Amino acid sequence: MGASSVVDETSGGETAPAEPSTPASDSAQGGTAAERLLLFTDAVAAISITLLVLPLVELVPEAASAHEGASEVLTGHLNQIWSFLLSFTVIANIWLEHHRTFASVSKVNRPLMVWNMGWLLSIVVLPLPTEMIGAFGFDRFVGAFYYSTLLAGMVCRLAMLRIVKTTPGLLEEDDPRAPQKAEDSYTESWLNVIALVIAFAIALAVPVLQYYSLLLLAVAPRLVPLLRGRRTAR
Repeated sequence: MGASSVVDETSGGETAPAEPSTPASDSAQGGTAAERLLLFTDAVAAISITLLVLPLVELVPEAASAHEGASEVLTGHLNQIWSFLLSFTVIANIWLEHHRTFASVSKVNRPLMVWNMGWLLSIVVLPLPTEMIGAFGFDRFVGAFYYSTLLAGMVCRLAMLRIVKTTPGLLEEDDPRAPQKAEDSYTESWLNVIALVIAFAIALAVPVLQYYSLLLLAVAPRLVPLLRGRRTAR
C-alpha cells in the first residue's frame, strides 16, 4: 500500500482540515522593505542640498565678465552666501531627523511612502526660497514662503512618525527599544512643529529676526526627556 493512501487511524479516517491562512494587511505586517525608499530619499536629499551651491558658482563668470575682483565674488554677495549656509544647515538637520525616524523601521506601507514623498517635495522646493532670500533679503513674502516650506516638511514627518508609532509591524523586530525610540521621535516632532509655528509668527512680526527665530528648533530635543519622565511617573 502506498504511503499516500495511509490514513491516520486516530482521526477516524478523516484528514484534519488545513488552518485557514490569514491575509496579512499592509499595516499589520509592515508592507514592503524600507531599503529602496531610503535609498531614493537619500539621493533626492543629496541632490537638493547640492543645488543650493549652484547659484554661487554662477557668480564667478558673472564677476569675471564684469571685470570685478576675485574677492568680490564673496564680499559682494554676502546675502546669497548667508542664505546658502542657512539652507544647507536646515536641510542637513532635516535629513538627520529623517534618518533617525527610519533608524528602527524595517518595512514601509503605502501611507508612509505617500507622506515621505510629501516630505521630499518640501526638500526639493527649498532651494527656490533660498535663492529668493539671497535676492530679496528680509522680505516678508520670502520669509513666509521659506517657513511654509519648512512647516510642510515637518508636518509630513510628524505624519510619518504617527504611522510608525501606531504600526508596530513596521519596526525592527529584534530591537526592543524601537517602540520607545518611535515614541520619543514623535514627541520631538510635534514639539518641532509648535516651535516652528512660533518662529514663523516671530519672523512675520519682527522681520529683523526673520530667520534667527529658527533657533527655537534647538529647544525641542531638550524637552523630550522631561516629557518622557512625566509619562513614566504617571
